[in-house]
Amino acid sequence: MEPHTVSITREAANGAKLTFSTPFNVAVPFIDRHLAEGRSKKTAIQTTTGVSVSYAALADRVNQFGNLLKEASVQPGHRLLMVVKDCAEFFYIFWGAIKAGVIPVPLNTLLKAKDYAYMIDDSAAAGIVWSPEYDREVLAALEQAEHHIANQWRQDDVIAMSAAANTALKPHPASADDDCFWLYSSGSTGFPKGAVHRHRNMVVTSQQYGVDVLGVREDDVCFSAAKLFFAYGLGNGMTFPLWAGASTVLAADRPTPGMTFDVFSRFRPTLYFGVPTLYAAQLAAIDTGAACDMRSVRWCVSAGEALPADIFRRWKEKTGTTILDGIGSTEALHIFISNRPDLQKPATSGKVIPGYEARILNEHGSPVAKGEAGALQIRGSSTARIYWNKPEKTDETMLPEGWLNTGDIYRVDEDGCYVYEGRFDDMMKVGGIWTSPVEIEACLVDHPKVLEAAIVGRKDNAGLVKPEAWIIRANGVKESDAELQVELYDHVKTFLAPYKYPRWWHFVEELPKTATGKIQRFRLRQ
Repeated sequence: MEPHTVSITREAANGAKLTFSTPFNVAVPFIDRHLAEGRSKKTAIQTTTGVSVSYAALADRVNQFGNLLKEASVQPGHRLLMVVKDCAEFFYIFWGAIKAGVIPVPLNTLLKAKDYAYMIDDSAAAGIVWSPEYDREVLAALEQAEHHIANQWRQDDVIAMSAAANTALKPHPASADDDCFWLYSSGSTGFPKGAVHRHRNMVVTSQQYGVDVLGVREDDVCFSAAKLFFAYGLGNGMTFPLWAGASTVLAADRPTPGMTFDVFSRFRPTLYFGVPTLYAAQLAAIDTGAACDMRSVRWCVSAGEALPADIFRRWKEKTGTTILDGIGSTEALHIFISNRPDLQKPATSGKVIPGYEARILNEHGSPVAKGEAGALQIRGSSTARIYWNKPEKTDETMLPEGWLNTGDIYRVDEDGCYVYEGRFDDMMKVGGIWTSPVEIEACLVDHPKVLEAAIVGRKDNAGLVKPEAWIIRANGVKESDAELQVELYDHVKTFLAPYKYPRWWHFVEELPKTATGKIQRFRLRQ
C-alpha cells in the first residue's frame, strides 16, 4: 500500500473492513487526497459570514499552520489546546497539528476559566489557540493554571503568522494506532475526562457510519447545529464531509431555530444534524409561524439524548423530513447504534451499525434476557485508547477485549431495536423497582403543554426514592403552576404505573445541559 492510505473491503455482515498503511497520518486521506482526486477547486467549507474555502486552499492553510508549529518548536506528541469557534480556521489548526504530529485538543467554547485552567493543567499542553471572543475566560485560565503554556496564540494572530509559512509539509510518520487527538467528555455526570483517540478513529466513524449507514456522498452539503468541539459535531461538520469529498456549512452563532432556518434557506444543506432539545425548539418556532424550508434536506440526524417519539412524529408532519436518531459517545467518537434510511422506529435508537458489536449485561456481568434492561457495552475500532491521567476511570470504561462501558441502560425490543432507559447514574429504584427517567420524561413531553422535561430521584420524608419532575412549558401556556401540575398529573396517570408518577413538580425556564444537549440530571439532584 501507498503511505498514508486506507484500503476498504466490503463485508456485507460486518460492514467495511479498513486496512491502514504503514506509515499512516490521517491528515493525508482527509485533506491531501482530494487534490490528487481532482477536487482542488471544489468548495470544502462555507460559513454564514461569507467565507468560502476550496479543497486546495484548505490543504495550503493546513500545511502552513503545521509548519508554524514546527517553527515554534511544538514537538510531535505535544498537546495543542483549541478554544476555537466553528470557522474555517478550526480546520486549519486541527489538521495542521495532526499533519505535524502534534495532538490537537478542541475544548468546549462555553466553559469558564476554572474549567480551562483544569484542562491546561491536566493536559500539560505546549500551546493554546483561542478565538478572540473567548479572551476573558482563556486569559483568566492562563493566570489561574499552575502549568505554563509556552505558546499562547489568539486565532486571528496565529493564522496571520502562518500565512507566511511554506505551503508544503511532509506528514509526520505516525501509525493508525498512534495517538492523534483528544476530546474532553461533556461532563453529563461530573468533571470532564480527556479521551485519547487514535489516527484510525475518524476514518472508522466517517466510513462505517457516515458513508455506509447515513450515505454521505460527494455532492452533499452538511450542516451541523452541534458544534465542532465535541465528538458528534466533529464528525457531522468536519470529518464526514471531508471523508466523502463533500462540503460543510459552519455557523459560529448559537444554534437557535432562527439561525438554523436561515442556513436552510441560504445554503440548502442536504444533511442536517441536530439534538432533541433543538428539534423541540424548532418545532415550537414553526408552531408560532416561523418559516422552515427543509426541501433540500435528505435526512436529519439526532443524537446526544434520546429523541422522544412525539418530536419524531411532529417533525415529520411539519417539515416532511425524517429524523434518524442514534446513540454515540465521546469515547466511541460518534454514533454506533442508529436508525437509518431503511429503518426508522420512533422511541428507539435503532440497531447496531455494521462494524460494531453490542451487549447488554446485568449487575452480575451476565447477558440479560431479551427485553430486559441492563448496562450497554459496545466494541468497535473507533473507541478511545484511555482517559488521560485517569487510570481508574480508564479501567472502569475501557474494558478488556476492546469493550467500552457506555454508562447507558438499554434493552432490546421485539424488533431487535435498542431502547434507551437512561444513564446508569440516573436510574431510580422506586418501590424496589428500577425505573427509567426517560420513560417518564417521554410521557410528559407527549403532552402539548410541555416543551421539555427532566426526571430525577428524590428521597421523601421516609427516606424512600420517588420521581421528581422539572418542566419547561411550551410556548403560550398560561396556566398557573398548580393548574398545570394537576393537568400533567392526570396525564401521567393515564399512561404510567402508579410508582412512576412524579411526587414533586418544578416549572422552570431552562434545564442544566451539556454542550451536546444532554440534561445534567446530577445538577438537578443537587
